[in-house]
Amino acid sequence: QRGLWFFSSYPQVELKAVTVNVTIQDFVADVVSELFFCNRLPVSNETVFVFPVDSNTVVHTFYATMGDTRIEAMLWEKEEAQQLCKATSGMENFRYLQDQWDLWGPVFACFLGSLPPDTEVTITLCYVQELPLQPDGAAQFCWPCELFPQMLPWRRCDSTDQISSEERPKNLDFSVCLKSAHGVSHIDINCSYTPLQYTAPDQTSAKVSLKSSPWLYSDLNLLVYYRGSHSLSAVVERRDPKAPPGSLLGDPVVMVTLRPYIPEVVPNPGQLGEFLFLMDRSLFRDAQVPPEEVFRGDVFIPVISAHPSICSQNTLLFLLKSLPLGCYFNIYSFGATFKAFYPQSVVYTQESMDNAVGHISSICPDLGGCDLLGLLRSIYSTPLLCGHPRQLFIFIQRKISSEEEAVMAEVYRYRDQHRCFCFPTCDSFNLSQAMALETKGECVCIHSSMNMTSEAMKCLQRALQPLASRISLHWDLPPGLGVSVIRKAPEMIFQGHQSSIYAQIHGQAQDPEMGEGAVTLQYHVGSQSFDYTLRFSLSPSSNGRLPVHRMAMMHLLWKLFWEGTSKAEDIWHSTLKSSLSLGVLSPFTSHVAVRMNQRNAGHCDSLPQDSSTLFSPSCNLVPCQLLFLRGFRPVWFNSTKFWMLQKYQFCLETLVGKAPDTEALTQLSASCRGKEKLFSCAFSKLVALQKANGSWALTAALASALGLSKADVEGQRPSEDVQPTVWATVLALVWLHQYKWKVSWTELLEAKACRWLQEQAEVQLDECLEAANSLLGCFVEPTIFRI
Repeated sequence: QRGLWFFSSYPQVELKAVTVNVTIQDFVADVVSELFFCNRLPVSNETVFVFPVDSNTVVHTFYATMGDTRIEAMLWEKEEAQQLCKATSGMENFRYLQDQWDLWGPVFACFLGSLPPDTEVTITLCYVQELPLQPDGAAQFCWPCELFPQMLPWRRCDSTDQISSEERPKNLDFSVCLKSAHGVSHIDINCSYTPLQYTAPDQTSAKVSLKSSPWLYSDLNLLVYYRGSHSLSAVVERRDPKAPPGSLLGDPVVMVTLRPYIPEVVPNPGQLGEFLFLMDRSLFRDAQVPPEEVFRGDVFIPVISAHPSICSQNTLLFLLKSLPLGCYFNIYSFGATFKAFYPQSVVYTQESMDNAVGHISSICPDLGGCDLLGLLRSIYSTPLLCGHPRQLFIFIQRKISSEEEAVMAEVYRYRDQHRCFCFPTCDSFNLSQAMALETKGECVCIHSSMNMTSEAMKCLQRALQPLASRISLHWDLPPGLGVSVIRKAPEMIFQGHQSSIYAQIHGQAQDPEMGEGAVTLQYHVGSQSFDYTLRFSLSPSSNGRLPVHRMAMMHLLWKLFWEGTSKAEDIWHSTLKSSLSLGVLSPFTSHVAVRMNQRNAGHCDSLPQDSSTLFSPSCNLVPCQLLFLRGFRPVWFNSTKFWMLQKYQFCLETLVGKAPDTEALTQLSASCRGKEKLFSCAFSKLVALQKANGSWALTAALASALGLSKADVEGQRPSEDVQPTVWATVLALVWLHQYKWKVSWTELLEAKACRWLQEQAEVQLDECLEAANSLLGCFVEPTIFRI
């Protein structure tokens, strides 16, 4: 995650000092920051403040002061704000920024105007955000290196340095307050910091300060570790005493973070999943591959190739072959329109797999439009399959900037119901990365040096890991109190992830002495059921800035927007009022910034009922919006094949002591390509022949793929008692395993074969393995069968 950035047209706008106060309570951070900049240029400098935001961050306070001038960002009702923006000069700068800036994604941006020479500007920014969970259970908070005062390049400081108080930078004041009912265990920061100081006897609160900035171009990375189980945690925040009871602000709000324990190995997985493969038809251009290399009989057998069409066909074939029996799947191709192999997802069987493999060659190239938005809406409109978590594998090549915001809105709306694994080219990397991050999936950019199939198979392995499903929360509160859930529990939680639930606690306790509530988490992993109960205090402390209420308000606003309940006038007005008072951006509001004299700034700390009173001769509107930038393009390394060629050349030069013979090098390269093509063809044929249950049939095609004759294969069968299918499966498994160093992603194919062998009665695996090693001229150990 990135923090906030300050940009100008010249780097001489120097960051002189920073004051940051962060309060972290379990998995929510409340940040108050002041940044002091100065224009070191001898001329005026046009400046703009840009803060990248994500769906788990709420910017609620921003203002900048320059001498007697203060620019403050406020929220207004959306239609009114749009009318005001039309009257704001300089909005064309934002439109230019939207397409030309190096960043990509949603940002909060405020135009600060012309900064005179040697003029200082102080920026105050306050925001709250949900913190991501690390695999080891830590809550992670990040702050960008760009927002630390420059340190001396020869003075490196890390967490082991001993720095005296005289050496500590005077321009850095960065303090962190930590709170958790579980207790704070320890922290890890990638720079020097003061010892962790506990501020409560039970170690439920602590504080720490930075002694220095991180080294050079490293972002601050703060990891907080809590005591005890992390499966369930709760943060209760007091009501705002100024708000009427019954409103979101007028009631306490609880944030419950779920991180279910999920065993690494599940004896009976139960939930197998719904796997949807979305293929960009622009990847299926004419590959000019001889037909005899694409079709062998009735079986589709592509060859390994760097061409995008062949790579796409290979990838789709191997993904289909690696799915588990009993799951659901479907394949969609999209271009100007989209098509599905099946009207709806089907159960993975031998018949459905064969039909799908046969349809791969029917995907027609399409270099026209890209209706990814329509395809996603069609998928999201189909009901989820009970017990089968939905996971999307999206292969996309083209840029669809005109619909990026609409695509992300759809993904955000259903982010708790599915996960996206995206495989883009550079042109579509940014949108794909955002989709993957939003759904807690993964994004791998595919370029000429990478094997699309290998990367996709790695993600499929991750998609098949155990997960928590059938998640439910049960509340136990004192009589008189009730709970209104704002953001409900998701359909599923994947291994290593968490989810935050928000609920409003309303009513009046009949017995004021009963100051505790409880929540119970129930879920399933495969056929196993789990439940955890957590008791929490109903009389929490509050810092007055209401970070949990702000996060809850953000989710409530989007919930009302998606459900369409905002059309009810009473709900709309009360929600809008709360949104404006908390400074939480919503589908119903938009930012407007006002430039005013400092003496009038005190009147604008909160939005008055009649906002027109702000418009006096001393007030000017300033461009300030949530923008969606789309100008960043990642830079990638040269082709791996090119690097390998250079490596071979370097080795020859080292051995011979002179430049290599170009003709010899060319012959070596051609020889390698020929052998690689033979192996690739054999490997593709072998994979194509594997059955949906993981077995192979003893056929002439299998013998050919193994480089043997059918007579040799049948003649070396250990005994008549060994079933031909068992013998064929052991042979194929051993062949795959001996080339694991060459094709590292056969794990799923091997696992299917092993499961099938284990299900067979009275299988003589030792005899079969010995005979297979002898026939194939290799030595594979019995551990291959995973028994």
